[in-house]
Amino acid sequence: MQTLRSQLRAIPSITGQSPAFDSASAPEEPHELFLGWFRYALDAGVSEGHAATLSTVDEYGMPDARVLIVKDVTDDCDFKIATSDDSAKGHQLRQNSNCALTFYWSTLARSVRVRGSAHRASAAESAQDFLARQPQARAIALAGHQSSVLSSDAVREEAIARATAEIEADDSVVPADWGVWTIVPSSIEFWQGDPNRDHQRLRYTRLGAGWDRERLWS
Repeated sequence: MQTLRSQLRAIPSITGQSPAFDSASAPEEPHELFLGWFRYALDAGVSEGHAATLSTVDEYGMPDARVLIVKDVTDDCDFKIATSDDSAKGHQLRQNSNCALTFYWSTLARSVRVRGSAHRASAAESAQDFLARQPQARAIALAGHQSSVLSSDAVREEAIARATAEIEADDSVVPADWGVWTIVPSSIEFWQGDPNRDHQRLRYTRLGAGWDRERLWS
């Protein structure tokens, strides 16, 4: 009988079609390279290429991670995300701003790792982000209680119905606990996978107003 271990060992990995990449000719700063990789992923039809895993740390020092959608990338290569203060990630970012983002585009055998700290944006920027969401998404966010224990579907449906009615009465309503967070990287690593494990790794480390660029062993 085949064991799970043997089944796992038999699953092919790093099966994506790796695009050409010469780390020696990479730009001096990471923003141009990230946008190049991201747009290549979109053009290649990568599904949900703007999704990334956000990793945080709770008050007990335990790591936590979840997949979310990145809202923007600034010219300084800062990454924008949004969440409610009531969510687990909202609580954790307020207690410990250190965090990480991981993009993984498996069909291209590419990954980007971001490490840094998060800073809450202004109320105006947070409101702008919230009002850009679809009405149903706004109603669910306005209903609140993200990550808390749900007693029943009926309670959830009632809360969403109240929130929907509130939005229909005032389309400009924004919950006070909705926040955009700017993740300012201390380092960004680009990983180009290879089926033979001869991966290419290129890390940018922030040094003051600039960046240091260095190759890493795979």
